[in-house]
Amino acid sequence: MISIDDSWYHPLPNLPEETSAGGIVVRRAAQLWVALVRERRSPKFVLPKGRLEPGETLEQAAYREIAEEAGLTDLQLLADLGRRERLSFSKRSWKKVHYFLFQTRQIQPNPSRQEPDSELHWFPLDELPDLFWPEQKALIDFNRDRIKSLMH
Repeated sequence: MISIDDSWYHPLPNLPEETSAGGIVVRRAAQLWVALVRERRSPKFVLPKGRLEPGETLEQAAYREIAEEAGLTDLQLLADLGRRERLSFSKRSWKKVHYFLFQTRQIQPNPSRQEPDSELHWFPLDELPDLFWPEQKALIDFNRDRIKSLMH
């Protein structure tokens, strides 16, 4: 298993840039739940996100990627959470990932929209597992109070 350390957060010279978008999706029940995804063969979770397609806005890409990776389509945009940057998994490009906060009432994924290798899991906001990409966990931690206030 690859370990993500600080070296992933420093650009290498002459790397092409890649723009992605995704989000933190939260639903309210007795507590706040966060949607995380993982590929069936991976033990680690991630936030749903991916590359922009030609002609898409950042918000459109975030909606599409969340639908494809998490199967969640009933989404309400609450906030722009800014951008995080790092090396791509292949280390062949510098990723600029724009994150948004969404709320949903949907619990089960829409299987007609979800990629077959992707699994949706819900975790309490205050009991999240470690994520594959540390900056995603840091993004959630940094915005925890904002998430709670916007979800009331």
